[in-house]
Amino acid sequence: MNGPFKKMVSNCGALTIPAATLIYLLLSCTVCCALQSDIDCLKSIRSSLEDTSNILASSWNFNNQTEGFICKFTGIECWHPDENRVLSIRLPDMGLKGEFPRGIQKCSSLTLLDLSNNKLNGSIPSNISKVIGFVVNLDLSSNLLSGEIPVNLANCSYLNVLKLDNNWLRGQIPPEIGLLGRLKTFSVANNQLTGPVPNFINATFPVESYANNQGLCGNPLPVCRGPAKKTPIGLIAGVTIGVVTVGIAAMAVGLFFYLRRVSKKKKKDDDPEGNKWAKSIKGAKAIKLSMFEKSVSKMRLSDLMKASDNFSKNNIIGSGRTGAVYRAVLDDGTSLMVKRLQNTQHSEKEFVSEMAILGNVKHRNLVPLLGFCAAKKERLLVYKDMPNGNLHDKLHLVSEGDRVLEWPLRMKIGIGAAKGFAWLHHNCNPRIIHRNISSKCILLDVEFEPRISDFGLARLMNPIDTHLSTFVNGEFGDMGYVAPEYLRTLVATPKGDVYSFGVVLLELVTGERPTYVTKAPESFKGNLVEWITHLSGESMLQDAIDRSLPGKGYDDEVFQVLKVACRCVLSAHKERPSMFEVYQLLRAIGERYNFTTENDILMLSETDDGFQLEELIVAQDVKEAL
Repeated sequence: MNGPFKKMVSNCGALTIPAATLIYLLLSCTVCCALQSDIDCLKSIRSSLEDTSNILASSWNFNNQTEGFICKFTGIECWHPDENRVLSIRLPDMGLKGEFPRGIQKCSSLTLLDLSNNKLNGSIPSNISKVIGFVVNLDLSSNLLSGEIPVNLANCSYLNVLKLDNNWLRGQIPPEIGLLGRLKTFSVANNQLTGPVPNFINATFPVESYANNQGLCGNPLPVCRGPAKKTPIGLIAGVTIGVVTVGIAAMAVGLFFYLRRVSKKKKKDDDPEGNKWAKSIKGAKAIKLSMFEKSVSKMRLSDLMKASDNFSKNNIIGSGRTGAVYRAVLDDGTSLMVKRLQNTQHSEKEFVSEMAILGNVKHRNLVPLLGFCAAKKERLLVYKDMPNGNLHDKLHLVSEGDRVLEWPLRMKIGIGAAKGFAWLHHNCNPRIIHRNISSKCILLDVEFEPRISDFGLARLMNPIDTHLSTFVNGEFGDMGYVAPEYLRTLVATPKGDVYSFGVVLLELVTGERPTYVTKAPESFKGNLVEWITHLSGESMLQDAIDRSLPGKGYDDEVFQVLKVACRCVLSAHKERPSMFEVYQLLRAIGERYNFTTENDILMLSETDDGFQLEELIVAQDVKEAL
């Protein structure tokens, strides 16, 4: 490859454009919103533990009231760097003495706790689930903890990692621990435990996890000894009963699948158009739609039903976890998108209240929500139609006749999408983490202006305590877009959104899919980010660029965007730029196109203080045809 690409240094971290200085000056003006409970949490830890190495005394300075000051403490990681909300506490091998610090309960957003290799004594709190209820990773290994493992630990249902090895714990491992369905790592080696090991529902652990507990038994350890058998009659009876039971179970399973097949066939025959639900609300056709846009004519439910042929399955243009999306064409030719929400947990009053919030979330780079309707148990959302589909389908062409996106249009889409996400993160009230960013959620209007879809739907589907941003199902988006730290923390963060958007930028520059790289050798089995990382390490980053782009006068811009993308997908989330930074960097790179005006430039507000306690969290719902 010739031209400027050979002259450039393929260092993902380097970015030399004039806007960088302005960006950091703007970011330095942010003001934090301190959470006193988390500050009290750390104060309690410091006061309750004997700090023999003087590490906490020297590092944890509570007299410093600057923005995010506790986030700079040794061993502390915050949910957001400019907000005093603790995400993880890592204090291993620090010579800490004392009992388990119960004040940790005040760190209500905590997902990781590592107090290993210290000298903690006493017992694990009997109400441990109330102290660390949302912790994903718990490491109390190599301490002096004694007593029994509390049964209440089984209520810490988010645990992925549980390490209690090298202590003085005794008694039986509570069998309820086996019900921790997310557990991937478990160790109680080198204790004084007895009795059978738990039967874990979703995992098996090696002998090493139980080593040096002479009283433990059961798989994978030697079998537990029961009382001696007096006669073989019991054995014969047991085998007989077992065979009969298995036979009955097999017949029951077979009957279940047969009846389910019959039920599905009957259901399909009863509802050939797939709109039985729509027919059930015909009596509510006179209900008026609540519209947010004054320019939109007043409509009734009957108008939507007519425009979508009674919500026929033939008019479904996409579907996902939150429901199906229908195209509806009004008599005047206006095309709309109508989403039917499924399994919403809200009453009609609560639904209307949530819609009042979403209806005020407006930006030129968001898909406009025009109105909504509540009819009996059905909840319908009405959106403006996006005639040019989504970015994914424009980049990854299906038909031979499809046109490749030229670089200026890719630049326009990248800048506009970044502006929309930055607005959601920094200027929207309430602040919104999208957490399911992909090229499929970036829709294109008639002028190919990018519009972000699927923001703010999670609370309509499941009324959870959203200030924790904790997702109990562990699903964070499409394969290839998920930030690596999500697998550990199960917590959505702004930097997770930045990672996902970085993958979208890589798609714009490379033309490759996030999970499969056509230009990579057959021996390469990784995803797009891993391929880019490999090329960067070999100083071959220019080889990643879409072959349709070089030599057309855009080489410098393409490579600069590639370097921004590289920064977004860094594995260490603290090293990624903010979404506001990403927007400003892209805007500076594409300055000559005048995609934004001075009145259109996104600025951090004077009171920008990170994320507030109450946030809207986006449901995972990527519409295939949007």
